[in-house]
Amino acid sequence: MLAAESQRKPARPNVVIFLADDLGYADLACYGADFHRTPHLDRLASRAVRFTDGYASAPVCTPTRAALMTGKFPARLGMTIWAEAAEDPPPLKYKPLIPATSEHNLSHDETTVASYLQRVGYRTALVGKWHLGDARHYPETHGFDVNIGGTLWGAPHTFFYPYRGKGLYGSEYRYVPHLENGKPGEYLTDRLTDEAIRFIEHSGGEPFFLYLAHHAPHTPIEAKPEDVSLFEARVEPSAHHRNPTYAAMVKSLDESVGRVLKCLDDRGLAERTLVIVTSDNGGYIGMDNNRRQPCTDNSPLRSGKGALYEGGIRVPLIVRAPAGKVTGGVCSEPVMTTDLFFTVLAAAGIAPAGDGPRDGIDLSPLLSNPRAKLDREALYFHYPHYYATTSPVSAVRTRDWKLIEFLEDDRRELYNLANDLGEQRNLADEQPQRAKELTEQLHHWRDSVGARMPQPNPDYKPPKNRR
Repeated sequence: MLAAESQRKPARPNVVIFLADDLGYADLACYGADFHRTPHLDRLASRAVRFTDGYASAPVCTPTRAALMTGKFPARLGMTIWAEAAEDPPPLKYKPLIPATSEHNLSHDETTVASYLQRVGYRTALVGKWHLGDARHYPETHGFDVNIGGTLWGAPHTFFYPYRGKGLYGSEYRYVPHLENGKPGEYLTDRLTDEAIRFIEHSGGEPFFLYLAHHAPHTPIEAKPEDVSLFEARVEPSAHHRNPTYAAMVKSLDESVGRVLKCLDDRGLAERTLVIVTSDNGGYIGMDNNRRQPCTDNSPLRSGKGALYEGGIRVPLIVRAPAGKVTGGVCSEPVMTTDLFFTVLAAAGIAPAGDGPRDGIDLSPLLSNPRAKLDREALYFHYPHYYATTSPVSAVRTRDWKLIEFLEDDRRELYNLANDLGEQRNLADEQPQRAKELTEQLHHWRDSVGARMPQPNPDYKPPKNRR
């Protein structure tokens, strides 16, 4: 530890947020993974609060990232699908509904968590994925002093240097900027970690906010060959997880967390740093095209990325508070991404300006006492779009009960998550009054946030019945 640095302890804590991309609820060993190895994250979880009921604010990336930055529901922001699809919606003339419109850019009218921290003297850095708009809305315009890698793109063409390849429109090239001076074989997760550590090391005695938004384990499913070989030798046919390349990507993600935490330890910063680890949505259960097998498995949860079943929105969430809080614990209170905005500001001693809507709650009481309860009525979700795992849909969770409303046909599904975590028994017909009340509650919430709704497709022709 640097002597001078130890003598200049800032009054405000440092903040480090690790946001993984498509990391599923069951992808970490401490959350039940039966194939992946995550010793660094497991160790962190044992010394932090591990949330069993942590939710991403949306089942896809951009909306959750916007919620993290602003503390607002994606539906309130009008950002409900990933940025590329918002700008250039896919043709869906064969679907019953025309999906709702979605904003491509995070408005400059929004004050991000980085802007709040920057105003009180924090050095702020985004390292990795941004995906919240075009160049006029890059991290530098939203409170970040440093932007390494953040662009409009949602994923790199490849995880290996120089990270280049054809873009979505053929003539453009997707790449990760500010990482030009790499070496052949360099792996993106490792390089982003190098840059994050460099930022910490150059922060001196100033408080800092590091938002390390990894691309892993999003597609393309690529990992370092030596790690892939390691997991290929361990594949068990009976395991839920059987993709060695995906497992190797999770291993690199785990190593990144371990390296950053070691840097904090070595510099004497660990006890005055708030550390948060989470994911932007549930695990992607689509195919790894290289191996022709699913990327991951979210069991015991149902479905995956894109859906409002638990597999699409329930995610790992680990929070280690600065010194003075509990050293570890498991919390079953339902929480979500919007809460992290208010938790970070509270830790920094900042009160959000104005009397505007607050779609999250400071989680500090749970960091002191993981068995505490929050004064909150419900969690809400709205995804008015199509995806491989869903049609347009909204959902509400209130304590053990969860209602899902499919917007094509107003079909409702009701689940008791305490008894049916896998959402296998629809109780809507058995408990019509509860389903009615939750439906009304969900509709009231949608109206209150100005949620954009899909519209009937006038060109849709139902398929003819076939015998």
